[in-house]
Amino acid sequence: MRLTAFTDFGLRALMRLAGEPARSFSTGEIAVEFGISRNHLIKVVRDLADSGFVATQRGSGGGFRLARPPQTITLGEVVRALEQRQALVECFRDDGGDCVLKPRCRLKQRLAAAREAFMRELDKTTLAECAYPGSPKGAAATRAA
Repeated sequence: MRLTAFTDFGLRALMRLAGEPARSFSTGEIAVEFGISRNHLIKVVRDLADSGFVATQRGSGGGFRLARPPQTITLGEVVRALEQRQALVECFRDDGGDCVLKPRCRLKQRLAAAREAFMRELDKTTLAECAYPGSPKGAAATRAA
């Protein structure tokens, strides 16, 4: 199963927040640290906030931080929330797609079972277990020297 870049960016951001759960981060800071588009990350953070994973604060000193303790957030629930608009295959779309195999297809049921097994595995891991603390202070300066 391949996750979208949207979900990948969301997981990276959450892992970084879990590394310092009491701290707020700016989207620019996370985007630079992981080499990703800030504009794309802003959309990801909006979805993470709408799903209750992060709390945001606008203005001076604003940013985003975890809305819940990292040990209470599973990777499975994050992936489900961020991938909900992405169908694994066409026939999984809300409108059923245009698959010509639909009347006699034997694949959909097996793909659905595989997707659920994948999610159950992700449900076993919390964000706390995947926390990413970032680079130690001064490490970037040491490497640059």
